[in-house]
Amino acid sequence: MRLVFAGTPDFAAVALRALIAAGHDIPLVLTQPDRPAGRGMKLRMSPVKELALAHGLTVAQPDNLKTGEARQPILDSQADVMVVAAYGLLLPQAVLDMPRLGCVNIHASLLPRWRGAAPIHRAIEAGDTETGITLMQMDKGLDTGAMLRRTALPILDTDTTGSLHDRLAELGAREIVALLPDLEAGRVAATPQDATGATYAAKIGKEDTRLDWRLTARELDRRIRAFNPFPGAWCLLDEAPLKIWRARPVAGHGVPGQILDLDRQGIRLACGEGALEIVEVQKAGGKRLPVEAFLSGHELRAGQVLG
Repeated sequence: MRLVFAGTPDFAAVALRALIAAGHDIPLVLTQPDRPAGRGMKLRMSPVKELALAHGLTVAQPDNLKTGEARQPILDSQADVMVVAAYGLLLPQAVLDMPRLGCVNIHASLLPRWRGAAPIHRAIEAGDTETGITLMQMDKGLDTGAMLRRTALPILDTDTTGSLHDRLAELGAREIVALLPDLEAGRVAATPQDATGATYAAKIGKEDTRLDWRLTARELDRRIRAFNPFPGAWCLLDEAPLKIWRARPVAGHGVPGQILDLDRQGIRLACGEGALEIVEVQKAGGKRLPVEAFLSGHELRAGQVLG
């Protein structure tokens, strides 16, 4: 098929790589403009742009798609379909109508649950036992289009957003490659979403990631895993932020946030219900460290309370 691909981060690059390998004709790749990143704040290409250029594909990076000039390359491509994965720009109706078979989005949840910006984070945070990939015929709403293909994936008790992201990216790539021949042949039935079951995966704010020790140990464990590797769950240690990267629920009780005991294996803190054993941390400006290495340079004691 002849297709336009629109995407930006690693999740999207996995799908683009699979579509290239499947032999599709891709006359145009859309991705976000280069952004400053890293300590030197140098302009950095998106993973999708890097991959597209490595394969000799034409790349466009409009700030938005509101003008006819920005949309012209899509029109000129005469694509059968546009495949969209974590692109980051809204597609106006004029763009949705350009490809012969419309625009298909690879969304990392089982729609209509977790529409929106952070479906992987929110699924883990909420304690869902499964998530998946939904391939959706895009419309002007926020992830409201009819579903073309929906495939479930279990969420493991040990999953972080990082590990689940990687499995979903691979699943999404396989699913879009499998869908396109059926879509071209007219063998795909679109299923409208049931809006009564819709939930929204809001963007992650700083206060979302602050750990409230009054929550249960299981809730806190889910938050830590949900915000690993980005943006990181945190608390206060001596009035300075301390990121918590890995922990596990254990038995114990006490004042929420109080250190019950600690050793080289972990720091055990009381929660609103149960206790949490912290095993990997990072202070501001420092590196991620196992607790044993962290304690060699920081004095903590039983009875101390983290904020």
